[in-house]
Amino acid sequence: MSNYIFRTFPGFLLLLSIAIPAHGQTKLGFDLSNASIPVDAIHSGGPPPDGIPSIDEPKFTPVAKVDYLEPEDTVIAFEKDGIARAYPFRVLIWHEIVNDSVAGQPIAVVYCPLCGTAMVFDRRYGHQTLTFGVSGLLYNSDVLMFDRQTKSLWSQLGMKSVSGKFVDTELEWLPSEQTTWAAWKAKNPEGKVLNLDTGHRRDYRNLPYQGYFTSPRTMFPYEQNRDELEPKTWVAGIRVNGVAKAYPIESMPGNKWIADRLGETDIRLRYSKDNQRFEAQTPQGNPIPVVHAFWFAWQAFYPETEIHQ
Repeated sequence: MSNYIFRTFPGFLLLLSIAIPAHGQTKLGFDLSNASIPVDAIHSGGPPPDGIPSIDEPKFTPVAKVDYLEPEDTVIAFEKDGIARAYPFRVLIWHEIVNDSVAGQPIAVVYCPLCGTAMVFDRRYGHQTLTFGVSGLLYNSDVLMFDRQTKSLWSQLGMKSVSGKFVDTELEWLPSEQTTWAAWKAKNPEGKVLNLDTGHRRDYRNLPYQGYFTSPRTMFPYEQNRDELEPKTWVAGIRVNGVAKAYPIESMPGNKWIADRLGETDIRLRYSKDNQRFEAQTPQGNPIPVVHAFWFAWQAFYPETEIHQ
């Protein structure tokens, strides 16, 4: 978020507790008259629209020349047609959205530090390519994006638009890889990495949410449907053909493929503890999208989720 918020983080918590009231059916200038989610459950995160600036012209550094990451740093990576790119959380935490294009495919890389969720979506809708920004609004503690073309709001974990022209339009969730910088670098020596030349002055050496990640507390209201796990237990979330399932990461066997079934779909999955990488595939080896998430966030959006035992 913005610089002043991170420098006064204890005061930031107090600010967060103050919800900005709706004026009619708008919040922060966004028209919510046809919202598909409860308007009173939409909260201001503090910054205004674009107060957390998206990266719209990303620049990249070849793997061999990267000197701004630590081996244990987390990245989310996307690959298409042999082009491999990694987006460090160290940068994403200050921007939350990167509008990019890989091998001709427009994508949005979206990170919500409050939910711990990093996901990649296709930005194409018919003949239109959307560009996303950070609205400054949250639903179930999760970032609400907006597209600059229509100012429709979109839910990251809900994976669809929740207001505006595109309301109820689903996002296409694309397979990506979340892992450590050391692991991705070893696997992709010819890859490229989002660099620090973002057009914004931020302290990318600083990780402002460290206290939040280690605390059992959350910051914003969310719908509590399930209590089998502690709210900030890390899970891997998978959703196939409308069926959602959570896999508590610490209970997963390390480096071993296991078979499972979601609804009518057979899958196989593996968690590599050393690389902090969770993979899911069809039996034919086709990748299935996976998101690392805090349990409170996953159950808020998917109250009927199964839990892997």
